[in-house]
Amino acid sequence: MLLNEHQSKTLFEQSGIPVPQGVAVFPGEEAEIRPPFPLPWFLKAQALTGGRGKAGGILRVERADDFTPTVRALFGIDIKGHAVPLIRVEPAVDIRREFYLSLTVSRPRRCLLLTVGRQGGVDIESQGEENLLVQEIRLPGGLEPHQVRAAFFHLGLENEQFQPLAHLLATLLGCVLDNGLLMAEINPLILDGEGRFSALDGKVEVDDSFRDIHPEMERYYQREHATVEENTARDAGFSFVGLPGWVGLVVNGAGLAMATMDALNFSGLPASNFLDLGGGADQQRMRTALDLLFGDPNAKAIFINLFGGILSCEKVALALRGALDGEAPQKPIVVRMAGKDAASGLQILRDLDVDGLSIVSNMREAINVLYSLEPGRDARPDYPAPEPTAPRRRQEGSTYVSTARFGIDRDTPILVQGITGREGRLHTRLMLDYGANVVAGVTPFKGGQEVEGVPVYDSIAQARRDHDIGASIVFVPPRLAADAVLEAAENRIPWAVCITEGIPQHEMLAVFERIKHSPTRVIGPNTPGIMVPGRTKIGILPNTPFTPGPVAILSRSGTLTYEVAYRLSAIGIGQSLCVGIGGDPFIGTDFVDLFEMIRNHEETRTVIVLGEIGGQAEENLAEYVLRTGFGKPVISFIAGRTAPPGKRLGHAGAILERQGGIERKLEAMRRAGFALCPSLRSIAPMTEDALK
Repeated sequence: MLLNEHQSKTLFEQSGIPVPQGVAVFPGEEAEIRPPFPLPWFLKAQALTGGRGKAGGILRVERADDFTPTVRALFGIDIKGHAVPLIRVEPAVDIRREFYLSLTVSRPRRCLLLTVGRQGGVDIESQGEENLLVQEIRLPGGLEPHQVRAAFFHLGLENEQFQPLAHLLATLLGCVLDNGLLMAEINPLILDGEGRFSALDGKVEVDDSFRDIHPEMERYYQREHATVEENTARDAGFSFVGLPGWVGLVVNGAGLAMATMDALNFSGLPASNFLDLGGGADQQRMRTALDLLFGDPNAKAIFINLFGGILSCEKVALALRGALDGEAPQKPIVVRMAGKDAASGLQILRDLDVDGLSIVSNMREAINVLYSLEPGRDARPDYPAPEPTAPRRRQEGSTYVSTARFGIDRDTPILVQGITGREGRLHTRLMLDYGANVVAGVTPFKGGQEVEGVPVYDSIAQARRDHDIGASIVFVPPRLAADAVLEAAENRIPWAVCITEGIPQHEMLAVFERIKHSPTRVIGPNTPGIMVPGRTKIGILPNTPFTPGPVAILSRSGTLTYEVAYRLSAIGIGQSLCVGIGGDPFIGTDFVDLFEMIRNHEETRTVIVLGEIGGQAEENLAEYVLRTGFGKPVISFIAGRTAPPGKRLGHAGAILERQGGIERKLEAMRRAGFALCPSLRSIAPMTEDALK
């Protein structure tokens, strides 16, 4: 959640960080409001983009009579495609020096970064590396005295400014930690004529996961910065991003949604949105999604692409039937379903027998139907369709030796943390049905109960007195989940599989720092878990699409894992193991760790890597494969290749940080000899070729 300058300064001020006086002015208020401080006044347009100064978004007013017309003029400008929903008015300040100051969460370094600059203002990146000092702040430790001193001496301040700067840095860190901030930037930080620091401008990003479990943070959300569609989706609890195409998209699961968006874009059928229904697709959510797309003038047709994992396609079909209420849809709808209860779900939709509803069995049919919905349209793809690349055989005789082993099998004893909750109960039963060796559960203050015949304990320490534990699976709410992972690690459980989605990033950073010397391997958070087909599962993966065989599937997406296993099994290719490493920015076991374990895994002959935009996981894996001479064929697929830069698509970790980032990722994988699949449809035949 990005905050504009006004909301950022409001948060800073409430946290004890000095800011100039300021008042907010909304359209229609300009004639009644007069700022309660002396002239001259600075009028600052509020928009969630940079470059407002160059765009004329900051104006100085010398006379009170000029206030109203100047405000109205600012409301009429456009800043890089953004309207101006409000203006912040501030008095002039006496500026003696300008600096740069920020605290940000760093995904590559897995810590907070404290950055100070001798000069602040616009174009901070162009002022040279010597301007900035960047220091790593490890959680849960926080600022060290030497880091404060280093910042002070770098800025070249007078000695009497040391304590004020130290207090400011400590206050800013407290603001970041207390409010779950991913970024707190003060640019410029000024030193005024009286020797006081003040935040002349500010930019804040709040962790959505922190906001979800701290509803008081919602007061900082400025609905005026979002579209009607984005606010509607946000209120309904699903992920929505507007795109410039004409095919409306409704999908369950962020990974599958990104892959579907790519398939449409590469086929010359540009998507008008990214919409991930998530794990719930009841009638109200489906109705909200359809109403949203029916009301979107850019969406000329709607494509619903669902894979039933835990989610039942039949229940989704019933929800869609209820949402349509026996009427033909307002716009043509194309539906593809696969997986759990797909046959019965599709039959429900066929029985509706209404115009404008097309039922298809695969993506190729869906694309052909969508082509037919705009006759005469140039079918040339708007994006260059990617070419497949075959896996490159590697030289034999690598001297690299790994002693790591996967070590999970049908006899692995499993403990369920949060076993008495709804999800814990459900998936304990489903794991037992699959043959998993669930021996114990833990829910504090519920010890002595049983769930599905499994004894419940108050703590892992208690459970370990009666049972050997080979793996723990975490079904604990986000507010408590980080501590549950820490409990598993401090009890030295070999594996901890954290299903929970929505854990604040600061909390996981602190946990991973504390357990970095623990023998526990953490999978996740936000993972579907681990499946060893025909033997055991530790997770929420559905039973049906998986079959035993020679192919390992390692993935950042649950729905893509299920979809690919379904496609492989359909042509007789089974899986040796399937692991979802997690969709969050900070996870435990990554692709490299798993490759290290399966390079000597005799059951695995080929590896499929299902990646996503954002982060460095795939690049790090490519470097490992090149460095160690990993000898098994690697088939890879990246979802989100046509995503617009800067947009987060469903998963907290799925964000294309900069233009060109996806090409660097793909090139690293090509150099490592990975087979790059251009589509989901190509994965199964390319895997079949690799096995031959």
